[in-house]
Amino acid sequence: MQCFRRQPELSKAQQNLLLEESQQVAALNGKRLGLQDDPDLRFLLRGSHLLKVRSKSWRKERFYKLQEDCKTIWQESKKLLPSPESQLFSIEDIQEVRAGHKTEGMKKYVKDVPENRCFSIIFKGDKTNLDLIAASEADANHWVSGLRKIIAKNNNLNQRQKLQHWIHACLRKADKNKDNKMSLNELKDFLKEINIQVDDNYARQIFEQCDKSKTNTLEDDEIEIFYKILMERKEIDRIFSEQSKGKKTMSLDDLVGFLRTQQHEKNASPKLALSLIEKYEPNKAVKGQRSMTKDGFQMYLLSADGNIFNQDHSRIYQDMNQPLSNYYISSSHNTYLMEDQLKGPSSTEAYIRALTKGCRCVELDCWDGPNSEPIIYHGYTLTSKILFSDAIKAIRDYAFKTSPYPVIISLENHCSLDQQKRIAHHLHTILKDMLLVAPIDPNANVLPSPEQLKGKILVKGKKLGLETEEVSDEDEAAEMEDDIVKKGMERKRTSEKLKLAKELSDTIVYCKSVHFKGFNSATPPAFNEMTSFTESKAFKLAQESGTSFIRHNTRQLSRIYPAGWRTDSSNYNPVDMWNVGSQIVALNFQYKGLEMDVHQGRFQDNGFCGYVLKPEFLRDPQSEFNPKAITKGPWWTPKKLKVKIISGQQLPKVNKNINSIVDPRVIVEIHGVQKDNDKKQTKVINNNGFKPTWDETFEFKVHVPQLALVRFMVEDFDTATKNDFMGQFTAPFLSLKKGYRHIHLLTKNGDQCSSATLFVHIAIVDSN
Repeated sequence: MQCFRRQPELSKAQQNLLLEESQQVAALNGKRLGLQDDPDLRFLLRGSHLLKVRSKSWRKERFYKLQEDCKTIWQESKKLLPSPESQLFSIEDIQEVRAGHKTEGMKKYVKDVPENRCFSIIFKGDKTNLDLIAASEADANHWVSGLRKIIAKNNNLNQRQKLQHWIHACLRKADKNKDNKMSLNELKDFLKEINIQVDDNYARQIFEQCDKSKTNTLEDDEIEIFYKILMERKEIDRIFSEQSKGKKTMSLDDLVGFLRTQQHEKNASPKLALSLIEKYEPNKAVKGQRSMTKDGFQMYLLSADGNIFNQDHSRIYQDMNQPLSNYYISSSHNTYLMEDQLKGPSSTEAYIRALTKGCRCVELDCWDGPNSEPIIYHGYTLTSKILFSDAIKAIRDYAFKTSPYPVIISLENHCSLDQQKRIAHHLHTILKDMLLVAPIDPNANVLPSPEQLKGKILVKGKKLGLETEEVSDEDEAAEMEDDIVKKGMERKRTSEKLKLAKELSDTIVYCKSVHFKGFNSATPPAFNEMTSFTESKAFKLAQESGTSFIRHNTRQLSRIYPAGWRTDSSNYNPVDMWNVGSQIVALNFQYKGLEMDVHQGRFQDNGFCGYVLKPEFLRDPQSEFNPKAITKGPWWTPKKLKVKIISGQQLPKVNKNINSIVDPRVIVEIHGVQKDNDKKQTKVINNNGFKPTWDETFEFKVHVPQLALVRFMVEDFDTATKNDFMGQFTAPFLSLKKGYRHIHLLTKNGDQCSSATLFVHIAIVDSN
């Protein structure tokens, strides 16, 4: 039988002292966020009872409270949980806070409760939404407004502020008895908490270095000394010393020289240098002398200005007035699915997630539903079902929150004529003016531009001819059915002809689905006709007729979708399809991995608006480019990329066990034409995820940089099991900045890691 040591009860005076210290810490963290004396923050710090909702019959009262770190929320639980941390969730895990009945759970289970008392916390990644009912409208407003403020303020903290906040929170967590002192054992636990494994002698050496008072505990100024030791960045100190010629401050001229010779900034000038000093130098006296301290220099390198990703590309900078066929379009397949394609849940939340990730083409598989209401699910499978009308409402509400440019609804139509008319009715009544129902220019013979279609929703699907109510079946559905049959599932064979309601047909304007007749058809397709290809067919065409495929894609839209056998919702690599100019390269957004990393990297460009202009040689109707056999041409601009992986900072723990320390290594990959694909990796650093140092340099030759993407991935090496993913960042080659840069790592879900970075040096030169 396991025994637990009972903690001694605190006296009233001790309790009051702890409460007072807790309030002081909360006030300090509120001030750091710029929310001192904010009434919503004060309410959240006191906490309140809320009803947690899971079903019509499951509503339980729970107490929720913001912790004094102003970063985590404690939730009461009646279950026996493995650790106190199980009852906490971080503000950084929250995607958004929705007031009212704005989730599927709220719509299904709490119609009896006024909307003004209801709100939902939507988490990043796969964590289930938290649907909550407050005791009053005022309480709900405090929670919604307070959480939104904290999230916004937290997102606006610079990297150094995030790091300070995190370290101080970890220090407080390590202070087990809450006496505001740190013993040697607490210091060792703290180091493990932040991902550093040190031997006892080294831990004691650090401890004794900080323990100036020789009391065998660290307190006040001594903890600050320890904090400064942790924050040391010797690699940055070295660069600063070189550039400042050994002086304690870097002069304006020295900074201009650094920006010009090391950072290769196009506009390196005193004006740019002064703006950086104004933005990042914390010492007002030094700022007044038009100089920069080491602290200011480090803050600049950790900022957006010191990012590896070109900040000019973080806004819409490309020409948005060209035909739709000239752009890559961020596209999702089976958008309604949250998991696998055989028995996973369907959800309107999946559409919201895809659209907020910049997706501009979503798919709806439509089938006859009960009560004459069409439903969406993966036909002939056990996936759950959602109403077509609910999906359209979600698309309406989120279509243009991330990007102003058009959304394409790809309809996979399996409905009877009556329910097709119902689909058309919902499209018109729910989307209203958003729905495009007529050509922008009836006399045009090319597709309109994203700029012309701003704020519009287009429908892709079959369209009736002049004299028939029947159209040929779309090959995607047939191919999918055949794959499912091969897996032993029963189904009724659909007819080869599909009856189509005129009302639905009339909603198709620029994205008319047609069967592919080959690249040399006697009757070339019209500009508003497009074809969907399964990945196997598309890869075969790219391999055998790459140049013809490119020319086809200069005028027509083509959509590529994952093979039917991918029942686990896995993905193909989209790069080969982009290399032949295909615009709508659809992926399963719910499946995380390299393919979605590369997709996010591609569409991070051009302001994350979901449309990226293809290179000119992929827009030329007479293009001679063939990605499988590279010859010299406008695309041939070889570059030598030299990447020095210097160090890592605050890499995440993979295993939450305090004694589990990561062994990180970095992998650098090039994804582009076959000739350019390459991968190199660093050595493994044992037992250090806080400040690992590699100092390793790799060289890559990139022949077609306009098509190349560079992926930096960090993994936790393990000799016995598969290496664990820790973080990654992918960017187009042409979006990389030269010089000393930080890479801000992303999670498996594509969200920002709170403070995890790589520090690198990038050099790019012309190559023969």
